[in-house]
Amino acid sequence: MRLPRAVRARRAGFTLVEVLVTLLIVGGIMVVVTQILTAARKSRDWIHNVQETHLAGPAIMDLIERDIRAIVTMNRAKRDHLRVVDRVMGGLDGDSLDFVCSTDGLVPLPFEDRFVRGDVNEVGYRLRINPDQDDFLELYRREGYGVDDSPFEGGRFTFLHDRVKGFDVQVYPEGGPDVDPIDEWGTSADEEEQGLPVWLHVSLTLELAPRLTQEQLVIAPLDKRTITYERVIRLPETLRRAQELEPVLLVPEIPPLDAPDEL
Repeated sequence: MRLPRAVRARRAGFTLVEVLVTLLIVGGIMVVVTQILTAARKSRDWIHNVQETHLAGPAIMDLIERDIRAIVTMNRAKRDHLRVVDRVMGGLDGDSLDFVCSTDGLVPLPFEDRFVRGDVNEVGYRLRINPDQDDFLELYRREGYGVDDSPFEGGRFTFLHDRVKGFDVQVYPEGGPDVDPIDEWGTSADEEEQGLPVWLHVSLTLELAPRLTQEQLVIAPLDKRTITYERVIRLPETLRRAQELEPVLLVPEIPPLDAPDEL
């Protein structure tokens, strides 16, 4: 039996209940997808924070400690063993640290048809104001191939980090809990502030970088993005005693031509 035209037209569309049920199902699916994407973003930012806090900072501190423990003092005057300069850049601590060590060179240099690395190198850690964000400092490792008459100058610089909020080095010339630290070392003519101290306290403050330029970290609020890494580096007693016994070779100077002859 053929249905009337009005009945056929009424059965051809969706009822209000069917539309509402469809919208409810689609809305539930969107809520689930949004929750999944939010959880994925939090996990991604958590992994980013772990990489920043457990890889960048500790790796830099390990590099600094490894270089300091390999300090070389043989055939060097005490004033050239270690130099620490107290610096402030843009209101932030930006101390410099320089010495000579036996760490294998990290920067290969071209020599004829191959690349070479030095067994004994001039090493230092320097900072400068970040040219893109002046509220941060950039940290570099300085390395000079071999050793020359200016062990604390020159060399090639390797970039380490660009969101440094502070780099502070304090020197302790003696052991004990009541010893006051010295902010500068090896910069004056005072022999008591030359050579190798008993231990160093190195402090490095970094700020977590956002994963993207215009994106903020979800699980790292502003007051938790700055992390300070500290390392106490005690120099071996044998190395400090050896600096008092090691001879320092001096190159004889040629007297001027107009100097009188001496018997």
